[in-house]
Amino acid sequence: MKNYNLPVEGMTCASCVTRVEKIVSKFDGVKNVNVNLATERITFDTDDANLDLSPIAAAVEDYGYKLKLDSDSSNKTKTDEDTRIEENDEYFNQIKKDFRLAVILTIPVFFISMLTGYSFFQSVWPFSGDNTHKILLILTTPVIFISGKRFYKIFWTNLKHLSAEMNSLVAIGTGTAYVYSAAAALFPQAISIHGELPHVYFETACVIITLILMGKILEHNAKRKTNSAIKKLIELKPKTARILAGQKETEIKISELQVGHIVIIKPGEKIPSDGIITWGASVVDESMITGESIPVEKTEGSNVIGGTINKNGTFNFRVTEIGGNTVLSQIIKLVEQAQASKPPIQKLVDKIAGIFVPIVILIAVVTFAGWIIFGDAHSFNIALVNFVAVLIIACPCALGLATPTAIIVGTGLGASNGILIRNGESLEVAQKISTIIFDKTGTITEGRPNVSEVITFNISEEEILLLAASLESKSEHPLAKAVIDYANSKNIDLVQPDSFQNLSGFGLTGMVKEHILLAGNLNLMKEYSVKTESIQNKFDTLTKDGRTTIYIAVDNEIKGLISIEDKVKSTSQKAVDELNGMNIKTVMITGDNKITAEAIAGKVGIKNYKAEVMPDEKANIVKEYQGNGEIVAMVGDGINDSPALAQADVGIAIGTGTDVAIETAQITLVNGNLMNVAKAIRLSRYTIRTIKQNLFWAFIYNTIGIPLAALGLLNPMIGALAMSLSSVSVVSNSLRLKRRKI
Repeated sequence: MKNYNLPVEGMTCASCVTRVEKIVSKFDGVKNVNVNLATERITFDTDDANLDLSPIAAAVEDYGYKLKLDSDSSNKTKTDEDTRIEENDEYFNQIKKDFRLAVILTIPVFFISMLTGYSFFQSVWPFSGDNTHKILLILTTPVIFISGKRFYKIFWTNLKHLSAEMNSLVAIGTGTAYVYSAAAALFPQAISIHGELPHVYFETACVIITLILMGKILEHNAKRKTNSAIKKLIELKPKTARILAGQKETEIKISELQVGHIVIIKPGEKIPSDGIITWGASVVDESMITGESIPVEKTEGSNVIGGTINKNGTFNFRVTEIGGNTVLSQIIKLVEQAQASKPPIQKLVDKIAGIFVPIVILIAVVTFAGWIIFGDAHSFNIALVNFVAVLIIACPCALGLATPTAIIVGTGLGASNGILIRNGESLEVAQKISTIIFDKTGTITEGRPNVSEVITFNISEEEILLLAASLESKSEHPLAKAVIDYANSKNIDLVQPDSFQNLSGFGLTGMVKEHILLAGNLNLMKEYSVKTESIQNKFDTLTKDGRTTIYIAVDNEIKGLISIEDKVKSTSQKAVDELNGMNIKTVMITGDNKITAEAIAGKVGIKNYKAEVMPDEKANIVKEYQGNGEIVAMVGDGINDSPALAQADVGIAIGTGTDVAIETAQITLVNGNLMNVAKAIRLSRYTIRTIKQNLFWAFIYNTIGIPLAALGLLNPMIGALAMSLSSVSVVSNSLRLKRRKI
């Protein structure tokens, strides 16, 4: 599956979004088409690795838009975001030029039109009425055909396809006012009523185009602010890196950095890529990646993340990841994907946008006809003004920007707090979460278990550790690693097992030094008929504080107990308390025994827990809660959590966990801090609330504005100003999210 993410130029409203999506979706092999008005980009997937994009671009251009195929490769020395900003700037610089010309010509048109109604001005104004109209025609024509040409060009393209959008409304409204006024100025006798000089509406056409261009500029500036999170992330990348070549220090461009290079980092410098420290030590500020404000100590062997800032020490590190494989690049990609996605609430907006413009045109025609039929002698002038007002006041732009701008700001705010949200759908669902299920190991606990005590029965500690650690050396389980590390600390030389079998959910079995060895839980002992009654009291004592205890049986006889402690994260209890305070039910599931599960759950304040859960049972537990009408979030970090993460309404992965878990989940907590679970839910609530506010104002604006215009209670010029500012107000409301503390 190949994914494309390309800029689309010329979109102005929600109707454009719907149209471009329909055009691209018609092509064979193209699916999951998604157009975002706020970012002005289209994303789609295809199974065809050799898909020819040229016919797609041609079809899009045939409808008046421009799909830029070469944007990602137009300049290899620049980032995608740099190129994107330049493309947008080029487009809007032209709008600024058109706006300046419109302002220069609209000011005299407006004042001449207004002042000719006063007798004092008429007495000093040297031109007659019909000549004044010709002067206004001369001044207005460049505004229409130069500053406003984009509206008419797109209108003509739409007309050929029997479609319409915001540009059509502007073109029909201003074009009607201009054509009628031009005819009145050039042929006054033909249009005059009862010998009176006909009224002209040049100022209406000029002011409308000028105000709409002004609105476009304000909207563009506001939209760029919404995407500041991506820009800040990109700015974290330094431009150069200092590498050690032999005994020499050499400064190279970041694009020339290769895996294996040894990079020298001095105090205050940005780390250019991911890697492992080979010499030195320091404290690194990782807040821009993880959201944690406290700097992290780094020594030899520690991992460092590209884009983070070295505080006070000097160290060398070996580059392990470059380019798109770095943590920072993956975060940027994830945030971009989320910002390009649509939550379910947007589907309603898209449906409305598809019929919005045709309905507005119909209302405008009915308005014109109604005033003509039921009006007085001056009804034509009134009908014309109200016809234009209805077309101009309607604003599908605000509808198109209501959802994506809030999603962009919300996901950006999440990223700056170490919360990565994969798509708009999960952002919308997260606000409804009623139950959160936590895995224990690596989620509630630190996931770094250590052996705290070893008890033996008729065998030496050294011998039991030799047998157990040798068997565990074939396992990847965190508990196995704890046993191996403890044996290594005792300088015990391990041996190669003669046989080995991993029994998921039970433990391990195998042959070591000609002994049949079992290492696991009580269920494993029962499976092999190993008697444990005589040591049960000792087992209960070891596990009552939340420690995990492994039974070790040699030749079907209990010979040892290895107690392993995995400390509870310092933030776990606070996180659970906060979620309980939000009336969200918390549940813990673990493969550990009931005594250990009860102890850990008690420490963090979780009342509901399930112990001795097999890995394949976790997803069924999620289903069980969903079957009771709960909206369930699953929080986990391991490979065995992946089915449950996928089954949950919202899967939340611990960023320090496995890649499989992170890929499966919809939300990732970069630093593993469980306090961010509550933050993610609050972020979802704030974002969806903002979307609903935006949609309310967009709908209420049109619901009130269009009838007022139809009834003759709204001047078209006031309508143009209101229409321009409505989009700006929606974007500005979304920007308020940036100041929210989550």
